[in-house]
Formats: sequence, C-alpha cells, structure tokens
Amino acid sequence: MAKATQKQALGRGLSALLKDPSNDIKSVQDKNADKVIGNIVELELEVIEINPFQPRTNFNEETLKELASSIRELGVIQPITVRKLDFNKYQLVSGERRFRASKLLGLPTIPAYIRIANDQESLEMALVENIQRQDLDPIEIALSYQRLIDEIQLTQEQMSERVGKKRSTIANYLRLLKLDPIIQTGMRDGFLSMGHGRAIINIEDQSHQLDIYEKILSDKLSVRDTESLVKNYHNISEAKVTAKPELPNFVKNSVKEFSEYFGQKISVKVSKNGKGTISIPFHSEEDFNRIKKLS
Repeated sequence: MAKATQKQALGRGLSALLKDPSNDIKSVQDKNADKVIGNIVELELEVIEINPFQPRTNFNEETLKELASSIRELGVIQPITVRKLDFNKYQLVSGERRFRASKLLGLPTIPAYIRIANDQESLEMALVENIQRQDLDPIEIALSYQRLIDEIQLTQEQMSERVGKKRSTIANYLRLLKLDPIIQTGMRDGFLSMGHGRAIINIEDQSHQLDIYEKILSDKLSVRDTESLVKNYHNISEAKVTAKPELPNFVKNSVKEFSEYFGQKISVKVSKNGKGTISIPFHSEEDFNRIKKLS
C-alpha cells in the first residue's frame, strides 16, 4: 500500500512538472525529459485528445459501462499511453476504452505513459498496439494491417515481425477486405465469424457473396456448412461453363438436313444474340471439291 501511495505521489509530482512552462519537454534531450518519458504521470483528462489514427471505430456502450464500474472499484490498473503534442496538450496512442470509461465516471485525471513521437510513429504505435488486442473484430484488424501497408509502407514480412503474427495470418485478414461491404459490416456486428468470411471470400462475384451471406443468416449455417455451400456453388458454376448451350429449335430442326445434304456431320454454334456459325468438315482435297460443288 505504501508503494502504491508513493507511486501515486510521484505521478502527481510529475504532473506538476509538466504544467510548468519553464520545463516544457518537447524532445528526449530536453531537461527533465528522463523524469517524465517512460514514467507514469497523472494527466488531466481534459488535456488529452482522441487519437485520429485509432483503428477501432466501434465502442460498445454496455462494455464501456462495465469497464467504468471496474475502474470505480479498482481504479485504472493499466495506464494509457499518450504522446505530447504541445505544452500541456496530449494525444492518445492506446487505451481509448479506459479513457472513455474514465470520462463516463467524471474522473479528473488518469494515469498515463508519455511518449514523444511524430505522426507516423504515433500511427504505427496505435495500429500495432491495437492489433495485439483481443477485442478487435476481424475487419478492424484487417483495416489496421491495410493502413500499415498504405501509410507506413510496411511489407507483410515487416508486419509479421512487428506484430508477432505469421505472414499467412496477415494475408488471411487482408483478404477479408475483398468481401462485399454489407458482409464486412455483418462481421463487425458479430453476425458471422472470420471463418464464415474466409469461406465466402472464395467467391469473386459480390452479388453471389451476398446470396451466401443471406443464406448463412436465414439458415444459421456453421462455418463447415458455409464451406460446403461455397464448394457446391463452384461445382455448379463449373458445370454451367462446360455445358454446351442449348441450340434454338430452328437450328435443331435443320442440322440433320444440312448434314445429309453435304454428306458430313456439320456442327452449329449459336450465341445468345441469335448469331452463329456453321462448320462443315472435309477429309481430303477431293472431299473439299465435292462440297464446293454442292455449295
């Protein structure tokens, strides 16, 4: 208990140091920077702004209230992380749920680790930190990976090292972004799992993806059922491609007559617009000349 009290007092002391304009710390080389950077500081909630790089966009109100109740009883056990923007002005890097829950309770301050980072470093820290969390939905994780590629220019190999995930795992998340946006929303809202999404993504046509999605919801299909449904879809699609198109009646009724006239089994192909071709085979020059005379 004494250690906790000393730590809390130290945090308040550092907080006072940060409010002194003569000790404004802007880099790790500045005076007293070593006393602040990496230490837990009690910061006023009103001097902290939300991180625009935050990959999480959904915050469940019920779980926030549960967290607030826990904080009321036990306090903020894990400090948030912020970066210094200006004198007595900070921006969240990680811990937005703890920050929001503390605001719900009307707490004046929150324990925080202070970092000094530029925009790109802050984005990378926020994304990597959030990817490690267990409560992000698959689409939020996929979007975080995509932002690391687009905005930090990390390769999948580099991301694998930063977040401690296999490259194949990262690739599987990124593929989810090829799903129809309605299905992505369904995953974010918890109507289907990542396993369902990975099965559906094997269908390129997004209108057909939606057909599968609707069947999953209406029939409450498991991941295995969905995989079987997608497999059947591919089998039917392949059968349609390999099946010969039906010839119209006016062609069917005349094929035999043409074949008898030329003395060869002719073939006819007709497109959907009614246009077509007639092929007459021959077996020798003599046969060709015979057909030529007939025409």
